[in-house]
Amino acid sequence: MKILIPIIFICILTSLGSALFFMMRDKGSSSNMVRSLFIRIGLSILLFASVWLAHYLGWIQSTGIKVGQ
Repeated sequence: MKILIPIIFICILTSLGSALFFMMRDKGSSSNMVRSLFIRIGLSILLFASVWLAHYLGWIQSTGIKVGQ
């Protein structure tokens, strides 16, 4: 999980960068930007689901700040 999460996060940022590139280059005339944003959304959902599943299975532990302190 320590390797999978950063890889998915880097892919999300790459997809976001490619959407910006296509937005500037194509000026909205093609569907490349929309495709890149759909890929980013899919990767974000995959990242959320994998973190949730890893926590549920006990592969990762929550060590965050306690609420109310």
